[in-house]
Amino acid sequence: MTEETAAPVYGQASIEELDRPEYDEQEFEQLAQMYDDSFSGIKEGEIVKGKVVNVNPNEVLVDIGFKSEGAIPIREFGDDPSAIDIGQEIDVFLENVEDLEGCVVLSKQKADFMRVWDSIKDAHEGGTTVRGRLMRRIKGGIVVDLLGVEAFLPGSQIDIRQVKNFDQYLGNDYEFKIIKLNKARRNIVVSRRSVLEEEREKMRQELVAELEDGQIREGVVKNITDFGAFIDLGGLDGLLHITDMSWGRVSHPSEMVSIGDRIRVKVLNYDRERERISLGLKQLTPHPWDDIGDRFPEGTTTKGKVVSITDYGAFVELEEGIEGLVHISEMSWTQHVRHPSKLVSIGDRVEVMVLKLDVENQKISLGMKQTDPDPWETLDNRYPGGTRLEGTVKSLTNFGAFVEIEEGIDGLVHISDMSWTRRIRQASEMFKKGDVIPVVVTDIDKKRRRISLSHKIAFENPWPELVRIYAVGTESKGTVSRMLERGVVVGLENDVDGFVPLSQLAIDGLQTPRQSFEVGQELPLRVIEFDEEQKKIVLSVLEYLRDKDQSEVDEYAAAHPVREVEEAEEPEDQDEEMESWGDADSGADSEKEKEEETA
Repeated sequence: MTEETAAPVYGQASIEELDRPEYDEQEFEQLAQMYDDSFSGIKEGEIVKGKVVNVNPNEVLVDIGFKSEGAIPIREFGDDPSAIDIGQEIDVFLENVEDLEGCVVLSKQKADFMRVWDSIKDAHEGGTTVRGRLMRRIKGGIVVDLLGVEAFLPGSQIDIRQVKNFDQYLGNDYEFKIIKLNKARRNIVVSRRSVLEEEREKMRQELVAELEDGQIREGVVKNITDFGAFIDLGGLDGLLHITDMSWGRVSHPSEMVSIGDRIRVKVLNYDRERERISLGLKQLTPHPWDDIGDRFPEGTTTKGKVVSITDYGAFVELEEGIEGLVHISEMSWTQHVRHPSKLVSIGDRVEVMVLKLDVENQKISLGMKQTDPDPWETLDNRYPGGTRLEGTVKSLTNFGAFVEIEEGIDGLVHISDMSWTRRIRQASEMFKKGDVIPVVVTDIDKKRRRISLSHKIAFENPWPELVRIYAVGTESKGTVSRMLERGVVVGLENDVDGFVPLSQLAIDGLQTPRQSFEVGQELPLRVIEFDEEQKKIVLSVLEYLRDKDQSEVDEYAAAHPVREVEEAEEPEDQDEEMESWGDADSGADSEKEKEEETA
């Protein structure tokens, strides 16, 4: 449009207002006719050719050869405005020759829509597909470029399955069916799901016709549950149960497959009437128990992974589908294993030996301790009887203390072997856990896997010297350490225990030791018997007081009801009273074997 023509022309009304004195009436009519003829080929509601004359951030100016350019919003040119070139010819739709401001009104989107309308209408009516590209996300779905116009693809129509991530489809080309069309509103709704469902039904019919048990097919993992995975074979879904995924142990199907995986499976069973298909994955590989005797003969040492732990042992996987049991008794030569979890954890790699192979019942017995030499076989060579060494107290019981002499090897120090001079009732009177003590090996029973130790033998026997110190008639003082029905046990010097029979306590015969004395109370005593063989020292308060001054007797009587010293006679059952000390306290030899059996 030139400057000479653009300036004075503003529409038909402006022409009539031209300065008529410059033209006669005939010239004016000719001029007006020429102006009208110049636009006779342009009609509202039609597609016309235009040329891009300017591009700015908000609009594109297009010249259609009319009295003014038309401004088209830049959004009508799609997502890439940089593709618009000045001078480029495009089809536009003429909506209005002149708006209120005297400008021509154009639309590119309407032109695009009108240009492809017939093709879209034919596809809709004929049920054929149209190819389009997914452009951008909007609320509820995706905008599709369909033959150059925008169509709407609802989220529910993107795929057969529910789609959570729309972005994965953007930029891809697909075939669509037009499911809704409105020309007046330029509204086009398309569906990809309809296309997929038709394809799936066609594939299903083909699959039904040829599917048989035993076939090997390829499919796509469609869904995963706790009990298995559903595989799309192409129109029909089959179930791959968790037990048919692997010959080995599978905790969850997701360990084996993921949604979208393409996998080969074997058809185990096809129920045509109910259209149910059972599939297998492990059946594509040989059964692991075939020729197992060649791979894992008895006596073989191999490595495996701990896959399960029970109260009685641990299951170890040697290879996929091959598991064996390590019983708790086969875990250690030396340790008293209370629970397998003390030695192994799930996932540990352990070395084991095949002890027994039961192919018929598909069971394997394994051992862990057999991979190392049995230390008990050479123990008596390393620790012959009489060997002196130091050990750590690992545990205490009523009948003794277990002492570790080397890692995993414990021996028992019975209470009767703890002290030369004391009558020990419980091991805790002598030791505490963690003490390092000297011991002497007295016996090793390899068959029963037991070691007998002695703490007292690690020291010199004091009794030959005690004969001199506590000769009969010797006076001494003792502290009450324990009270029995027939007397009291007293602690003497040199860490020696002595016994005072009830008849020698110089108390009223109606009183018991517990009524007359307290633990820790000091008593004046005289030795009345010394038995080195039985390791007993018997003492008497009565004999001590017999030849003492009356003042000392009175002092003792003030604390205890005293029998008449002059009239005191040795009771007939004194020997029985003294015997009771040993019976009540040591009982050792008779109980020792019983306690060791318990241990």
